[in-house]
Amino acid sequence: MKPEITMDRFDLLDAAKEAVRDRGEEYGSPWENHERIAVMWSAIMGVEFEPEQVALCLAAMKIARLSYNRDHQDSWKDLAGYAAVGSECLHERENAND
Repeated sequence: MKPEITMDRFDLLDAAKEAVRDRGEEYGSPWENHERIAVMWSAIMGVEFEPEQVALCLAAMKIARLSYNRDHQDSWKDLAGYAAVGSECLHERENAND
């Protein structure tokens, strides 16, 4: 059975933008939030994590979920959002190093 597509790519990206914006209002900037997560994961795992790696790991979690249920539109939206956040975190790091 083919999955029902409820959003086209532009609708999905708009939904991802809205979700990222809403999360920023709740949790602070993507950099700040992913930096906090990276610090915690680093302490727990004993391996240094960077904010953009947090976004990659969260994106991988969404891909794993989609491999089980590819019809879950919210996971597609979140995946797009994590890609955008990871890119922004990398850009923040590059600007901080300049």
